[in-house]
Amino acid sequence: MKKFTLPKDGGLIEAGLPEGILHSYERIPAHIFEDEDVASADLAEVIIRAINGSYGVFRLGLTTGSSPVSLYRELVRRHKAGDVSFENVEIFSIDEYYPAPAPSQSRNNRLYEELISKIDVKHGNVHVPRYDEVKSTVTESNAAFDKMAKGLDLLVMGVGEQGQLGFNEVGSSEKSRTRTVLLSYNSRKRQSVNFKGNIDETPRNAITMGVSTMLSAKRIVLIAWGEDKAEIVRRIVEEKPTSDCPASFLQRHENISFYVDENSASLLTRNVAPWLVGPCEWTPKFVRKAVVWLCEKLHKPILKLTQGDYLSNGLGELLEQIDSYDQINIKVFNDLQHTISGWPGGKPNSDDSTRPVPSSPFPKRVVIFSPHPDDDVISMGGTFIRLVEQGHDVHVAYQTSGNVAVHDDVVLQHMDAARELGFGDRFEEVKEIIASKKAGEPEPRALLELKGAIRRSEAKASVRSFGLNDQTNAHFLNLPFYETGGIKKGERTQKDIDIIVELLNEVKPHQIYLAGDLADPHGTHRVCTEAALEALNQLKGADWLEECHVWLYRGAWMEWELGKVDMAVPLSPDEVIKKRHAIYRHLSQKDIVPFPGEDSREFWQRAEERTQNTAKLYDELGMAEYQAIEVFVKLF
Repeated sequence: MKKFTLPKDGGLIEAGLPEGILHSYERIPAHIFEDEDVASADLAEVIIRAINGSYGVFRLGLTTGSSPVSLYRELVRRHKAGDVSFENVEIFSIDEYYPAPAPSQSRNNRLYEELISKIDVKHGNVHVPRYDEVKSTVTESNAAFDKMAKGLDLLVMGVGEQGQLGFNEVGSSEKSRTRTVLLSYNSRKRQSVNFKGNIDETPRNAITMGVSTMLSAKRIVLIAWGEDKAEIVRRIVEEKPTSDCPASFLQRHENISFYVDENSASLLTRNVAPWLVGPCEWTPKFVRKAVVWLCEKLHKPILKLTQGDYLSNGLGELLEQIDSYDQINIKVFNDLQHTISGWPGGKPNSDDSTRPVPSSPFPKRVVIFSPHPDDDVISMGGTFIRLVEQGHDVHVAYQTSGNVAVHDDVVLQHMDAARELGFGDRFEEVKEIIASKKAGEPEPRALLELKGAIRRSEAKASVRSFGLNDQTNAHFLNLPFYETGGIKKGERTQKDIDIIVELLNEVKPHQIYLAGDLADPHGTHRVCTEAALEALNQLKGADWLEECHVWLYRGAWMEWELGKVDMAVPLSPDEVIKKRHAIYRHLSQKDIVPFPGEDSREFWQRAEERTQNTAKLYDELGMAEYQAIEVFVKLF
């Protein structure tokens, strides 16, 4: 099943462009691929050729975490196909918690599960930097590992959100070696995802290969996937080396490259301002992207841009190929103005020639897919409310149960409320189930059912707050890939697709809204969106699909850049409050969210800042001023 990527609309013409020019803004050459699977296939070929072309033992360093999973699977596939043997390969991991936890919670769990257990590497040829009890001290053990890991033939590493390499965190020295480190609070918060979101159970220490040890490798390949890595990829690739970003030290290596997908590369200069690098294909949306970039750089509204502004900022080619500066200004202003609509389902009995949504049919049947039971109102709550209030037949489909994202004490609180209200006393029974949980193992199914019920009740309360019938129009799909009881999810299968196909055939929507979050390439949002798109692919030929359109929304953290936006739905102050109150109904996700990410604020705060910033940007470009704006990209 294909990975989801946005269709291209204009951009840099790379064909025939000398490599030196393509990488002119890059201190580490970035190799951009459509998605992580394509990149992993290319990198696997590099590794296989290196192994097959070596004499004697090939020494391969590999990263931990989720980034290399697709690479490991491709290496396994190629091994089973007979393309490569690992009999003469030594594998070196770059880090591990200290002391090492249960195998299922180990930093190297994925490395063992996805690769080592499935290839013919010798047990004695796998080296992990952890305390060897044969040694008298951990210091001696670290020194022994460091000596072994010097001069690797090839080192493949992912990078952290702040440029970490393994557990070489911000402030690490370029001369550091394999050592034991004390993990920062932020690192432990990120790692707590492996410990069911419980930071108290997350290790405080780790052992990591040092930066100087990494630099001794003969060849280094960095990898990064997803939008949440875009900013750090830009810093590593384009800014000067600094201890604030340990991965930037690798710029000094003579044989290094960076494998990135289109999303993690989105902030590189050749993507943000490709006209500074070489010739471009100037589609209307790409012209809008350039003009918005120029406005933001100069802090000017569209209609105040001058010819000199274009010429002095690398946009002379745009004037040569498209039009005069004043005509471009007017066209882009009108184009952006026409994205704004207070009628996301179409305005009945009106001229829709410049509106993003056709006026007929009216009312429309709408399906909003929500990966978790709260993404609908967090991401597009204002639009959701407006679609309901404007009389459309709106259905919301919660694709997963969200059951792992509920704290145990929240369950006990609900059981206590049931007891107090006289609906039965099962408090002690549930307390015992919670007490029986074992670290690193899936949660008991009975507990997961309770947590899923809590998420469902919250979702129903949320949509009831603005008038949706929660009995007929709220659908809980409980896609099987999610129901593992642990953080690690299963693979998307046809069973997931079939559930979505059944719903779509039942509703036959005119509009479909999907999560366009691309931040985490392995995340639930992406899997859910790809499942829905695969369902639509399998439904090709259905009569109702002819007048069906798919819209993509974003989450609480990021927004679509205006160069891509097809519809902008403005929200009044009252609508912002209604949306906030709908988010409030998801009480288990307030205050003590199990997996909050880097941003400690509540979801309603993040969502409001995002939509208010979008409104401010429209205002600064010369449009009307609104309280908030939710924006969407039309997929088809």
